[in-house]
Amino acid sequence: MSRSVASKRAIARDDIRAVEAYAAERTTLRRDLVQKKKLRRLEVGPVATFYFENYETMWHQIHEMLYIEKGGEEQIADELAAYNPLIPQGRELVATVMFEIDDPKRRAAFLSKLGGVEETMFIEVAGEKIMSKPEADVDRTTADGKASSVQFVHFPMNEAAATAFKTPGTRSILGIDHVDYGHMVVIPEPIRAALAKDLD
Repeated sequence: MSRSVASKRAIARDDIRAVEAYAAERTTLRRDLVQKKKLRRLEVGPVATFYFENYETMWHQIHEMLYIEKGGEEQIADELAAYNPLIPQGRELVATVMFEIDDPKRRAAFLSKLGGVEETMFIEVAGEKIMSKPEADVDRTTADGKASSVQFVHFPMNEAAATAFKTPGTRSILGIDHVDYGHMVVIPEPIRAALAKDLD
């Protein structure tokens, strides 16, 4: 997928391939995407992983859903509506955040204390802290304070922060500042460089 395509802001119906055409290239496409995703994945603390999305990751996700479920034209519309909001719209990063705990009981206990975590994630760049904005599709914290194990968040940057983040060598930090889960990590330079392209 070309650089110009990878930086597009939305997936249109015309961008969707027939299931048969996608299936013919699926192995190669998935192999290429795995390599690219290595520069879009970052662990924060022992159980949280950020997967930064863009046009390309969402294009593949939609095609995978269509390949697996084979729901036809109606499914295409549903998948476009579900995944287009996770494509960065310029001067923002967008991430799927997963809290990954294998044991069901331990996972339930952990998530029961994590209410509101979707509003405590941040990127710090050039001394400025950019707080997460949860995707507005559904409430990811229940009324009794239990968080979902999967969160979708946006990091909207002003021009100064975006310019700093795109500058090679800029020290940037990704973190979660929740009372029951406080962790942060310096974003490695190869990952910063890959994510900076989302801000163009």
